[in-house]
Amino acid sequence: MSWNVLVTGGAGYVGAVLVPKLLAAGHGVTVLDLYLYGDDVLEPHPRLREVKGDMRDAATVEDALQGCDAVIHLACISNDPSYDLDPELGKSINYDCFLPLVRAAKAAGVKRFIYASSSSVYGVKDDPEVTEDLELEPLTDYSKFKALCEKELLQESEPGFVTCIIRPATVCGYSPRQRLDVIVNILTNFAVNKGAIKVFGGAQKRPNIHVEDMTQLYVDLLDLEDEKIDRKIYNAGYENHTVMQLAELVKAEIGDDLTINVEPTDDPRSYHVSSEKLKSDLGFEPKHTISMAIADVAAAIRDGRLTDSMNNPAYFNIKRMKDTNLK
Repeated sequence: MSWNVLVTGGAGYVGAVLVPKLLAAGHGVTVLDLYLYGDDVLEPHPRLREVKGDMRDAATVEDALQGCDAVIHLACISNDPSYDLDPELGKSINYDCFLPLVRAAKAAGVKRFIYASSSSVYGVKDDPEVTEDLELEPLTDYSKFKALCEKELLQESEPGFVTCIIRPATVCGYSPRQRLDVIVNILTNFAVNKGAIKVFGGAQKRPNIHVEDMTQLYVDLLDLEDEKIDRKIYNAGYENHTVMQLAELVKAEIGDDLTINVEPTDDPRSYHVSSEKLKSDLGFEPKHTISMAIADVAAAIRDGRLTDSMNNPAYFNIKRMKDTNLK
């Protein structure tokens, strides 16, 4: 079936890849976004409606939800450093307006609500396989509020309002709204521009997933029967590489003359997640490797799609948030 989907944050890093896929699959799409990173991220389309506004404003949310029967909720102040820049702002966007959004969606007749949580909700685990049934032990306010939103969404689930929670690993690869402040993309950017990268520590694990796979999962979730995904929670990652392994993958793509400098770190946090449930329950397996993500970002830097990639605030959340003085 085709849906009319509201994608919050649809002009963001993941959204800019997801929205064209939803349109190509025959869905109607409404994007609600502040468009902090530019108004030209998405190509015009007859089935695309763009609402430039703040999801903390109830009237804007009500307007965006008109005619929608599904929601994919991506919008947030993304990751710990961006959140910590202004914790009150982070809380207002990531948590305070979440339950009002869910209830407004129900009131508007939305039948399916997919929430992008985070694999950081687990905290640091010693278990070799971090599965969805392990206790959540978020270490930061960013991850704590992600976990609280999960709980509130499940409490709002009821017949006719299907909910599904995805806990993504760190997303990497090329997007029309590029981020160069996540680890694989950071390493690639420095490798191409500087010929050298720094690794702090190196043994810590960092789960990643290619933006093409992350977005395909959201598209696929719209195609599945209610009972397949209702009230389900899934980790979404590719492989659990160490930071040093990621650096070696970058070197393999960029060239053997790349210098890897290892420095000590006082941050031993190591994250790893199992995505086996996603494969066994839904048959979903990532098709894009981390090496592909590295190659995609490197190509975009070299061919000019990404301009002044070491300094352009458009590619760095914190820089852009400071420039726009978002409150």
